[in-house]
Amino acid sequence: MEKQELRERIWDELEKSGESRFPYPPHGRIPNFNGADEAAERLAANEAWQNADVIKSNPDSPQLPVRRAALRQGKTIYMAVPRLRDEKCFLRLDPTEVEDVDHATTIGGSSEVGVPVGPDEMEPVDLIVSGSVAVNEEGARVGKGEGYSDLEFAILREFGLVDDETTTVTTLHETQFVDEAIPTTPQDVPIEWVFTPERSVRTEASARKPSGIAWEEVTDERMAEIPILERLRGE
Repeated sequence: MEKQELRERIWDELEKSGESRFPYPPHGRIPNFNGADEAAERLAANEAWQNADVIKSNPDSPQLPVRRAALRQGKTIYMAVPRLRDEKCFLRLDPTEVEDVDHATTIGGSSEVGVPVGPDEMEPVDLIVSGSVAVNEEGARVGKGEGYSDLEFAILREFGLVDDETTTVTTLHETQFVDEAIPTTPQDVPIEWVFTPERSVRTEASARKPSGIAWEEVTDERMAEIPILERLRGE
C-alpha cells in the first residue's frame, strides 16, 4: 500500500469512529486519539523508558502526556524546532529549570520555555519518541509525509548523539497499528516499541538505523531552508 493511501485511510477511520481527539480533523497531522494517556503510561512502565535520562520527542498533541511524564520523572527533553529552521534547531527542556510542566510541554509553551540549542550543545539521546500516523509489526513507520522526523535522527547521528542502540518508540491508537506492508527506504528510522492504550509491543524492527544524512536525497530547497544542513555540508 502506498503511504499516502494508508495515511488517508487511518485519518478517515479515526474520524469516523470518534476515536480522534482535538485538534480536529486528524487529517494532515499526527492524529491525537482516545487513550493517549494510557498509551503513555504503558511507555512509562517500559524498562527502556525507565533507563533513559535524555529523550527526544516530537511536539504533537498525542505525545503530550509522554512529554509531561518525562519532565515529572526528571528526564531532559529535546524537541526539534519546527522545520529545523534555526541553526540552534532543537529546544531543551531541563526538568530542573521548568516551573510549569503543563505549560512547557505544549507546542507554544516549549517555544517560550525551551532553551534553543544546536546539536553540538546536546547530550547523547537515550530514547526517541516519534509521532506516527501508522506503524506495522516490522517497525516500519508512516509519518505525516514531510520527512522531518527521519532527518532529525540523521542530523543527530552525524553529531554522534544517536546510534543503533538508541531506542525508538511511538504511542498510537490500535487503529494505527496495521498489518500491511509499508514501503521503506534506508533513511527511514525503524520503530522498536509500539505502545497503544491496550498493549505494549516489541516490533520486529531491524537493529540497524540510518547511518547519517543521505546527501543525495537532500534537495537544494531543503538545504537552503535548514541552516544545520549547510553547516554540516561545509565541514
